[in-house]
This record gives sequence, C-alpha cells and structure tokens, in this order.
Amino acid sequence: MGRAKYVITDSAKADIRAIIGYVRERSPLASKRVRSRLYSDIRRLAEFPHIGHVREDVTLQSLRFWCVYSYLIVYRPERKPIEIVRVLHGARDLPGFFK
Repeated sequence: MGRAKYVITDSAKADIRAIIGYVRERSPLASKRVRSRLYSDIRRLAEFPHIGHVREDVTLQSLRFWCVYSYLIVYRPERKPIEIVRVLHGARDLPGFFK
C-alpha cells in the first residue's frame, strides 16, 4: 500500500513551529517527542481520515479534531489528500476561533 498523503496549511505549519518552539524552551527532549507524535498522528489521520471527532459544539464546518497531548489537530477529512487546517492548544476558545 502506498503512503497516505496529506497537506498542511501555512497556518498549521506556523502552529506546529510555535508549539515546538514553546516546548523546546522548557525541554528539548520533550519538543522532539511532541513533534514526532504530531507528525505520526497526521500520517495516521491521512490513512484513516474519519477517526477524528466532529465537534458541532465548536464549528459546523466540515472539520474533524484529533487530540495529541494538549493539542488538537484540526483537519478536513473529505479533501484528497486530507488538509491539516490548524494545530491548536485544546484550552483555546475554539468556538470563538472558528467563527
């Protein structure tokens, strides 16, 4: 089977860089672990795009959410390849963010 594909938006790339930078300031080892887990889960989502959760309490857009540590990978599963829209901390005001 071929490698599942995905696209990461510029906003999501910036989110990941910010997350990794924040964690690196506190623990370089932890930042490597977080980065590795984010990308391994993105690859998993590309392979199984509907395993994430629909969050109608957050948005009515066609988005799914997948939790990695304290962060949420927000993506569009119907796109081929799937589109990683944002990677956000779960404590953010998500409904306000997606208005």
